[in-house]
Amino acid sequence: MEKVNLDKYIEQRKEKDKDFSFNFDEGYQNFKIGAMLRLARKKAGITQLELAERLNTKKSAISRIENRTEDIKISTLERVATALNKHLRISLS
Repeated sequence: MEKVNLDKYIEQRKEKDKDFSFNFDEGYQNFKIGAMLRLARKKAGITQLELAERLNTKKSAISRIENRTEDIKISTLERVATALNKHLRISLS
């Protein structure tokens, strides 16, 4: 499903289904952050275990960050970015 169709589907579903709509936007943003981190790690060519070792943490912590990023600290995002030789950029639009 291409992005335009996905966006349209989401908007239609939110209008019809209030349970789906409840906290959807916040959850979707958290999902996108985790997906971006996973993609950056894979592009860097490293495993979750290797990233965990760079951050002096456990592989399970990296999995949690990539799969459930709710309430992740900006300082943690910065540490992950640095470990991936990336820069963290935050913008408000």
